[in-house]
Amino acid sequence: MLLPQVSLADLLSRTVPRLVLAAFLGGIIGLERELKRRPAGLRTNMFICFGAALFTILSEDLAGKFTGDHTRIAAQIIPGIGFIGAGSILHSKSGVSGLTTAATIFVVASIGMACGGGLYLPAIFATLLILLALLILGSMERWLNLKPMIMNYTVVSEKSSDDLVAELNTCLEDCEATMRGMRVVRTNGKKKLIFSIDGTHQEQKTLAARLRKSEDLSSFQTEKGFEREHE
Repeated sequence: MLLPQVSLADLLSRTVPRLVLAAFLGGIIGLERELKRRPAGLRTNMFICFGAALFTILSEDLAGKFTGDHTRIAAQIIPGIGFIGAGSILHSKSGVSGLTTAATIFVVASIGMACGGGLYLPAIFATLLILLALLILGSMERWLNLKPMIMNYTVVSEKSSDDLVAELNTCLEDCEATMRGMRVVRTNGKKKLIFSIDGTHQEQKTLAARLRKSEDLSSFQTEKGFEREHE
C-alpha cells in the first residue's frame, strides 16, 4: 500500500496554527481556574486542550488515511477525559466538590477537538462563553446568595457540654441549618464548642442572629471556611 505524500510545509501550515490556538484557548480557561485555586489550573487545561487537538489531528492524518475511519482515535478522547474528570470529583463530609472542575475539563477537551478539526470560530466562541459563565455567573451566585460556604463557629462558655450542644441543636432546628462537624474542647476550665455550618451567606446571617439571642451561645466567633464548588 502506498503511503500518501504530504509536504512538510502543508503539514506545518495546517497543524501548527491548530495546536497553538488550542494551547492558547486552554490556557485562558486554565488561568481563570488557577486564579481561583482550583485543582485543574493553567497547565492542566492547556495540556488537555492541546492533547485533544493533537489526537484529533492524528485521527485525521493517521487513522483517516491509513484505515479509512477518521474518528478512530478522536472517539477515544471522550472516555479518556471522562476518566480524568471523575478523578477531580471529591466526596467528603462537607459534600461533593470538583463538579465544576470536571465539567470544565470536559468542555476544554471539546474546544481542543474543535481546534484540531479546524473549527476555529466554534472553538473561540465556546472559550468566550465558558469564561463568561465562570466569571460572571460565579459572581452572580455570590451576589444572589446562592453559593454555599462553610463557616466555622467557636463558642467559649462555662456551661456543661450537654447544655451547649442542646442549645445549639435548638438554634439549628429553628434556622433549619446544616451542621457539618462539631467538637468540644476543654480549655482553662471552660468549654470551647467548635462547629461548622454549611449554607449560603443569608443562611449564615440568619443563624448568627439566632445565636445572638441565645444566652449560652451569644458570645461566638466566626471564621470563614471555603466555598464549595458543588455545582
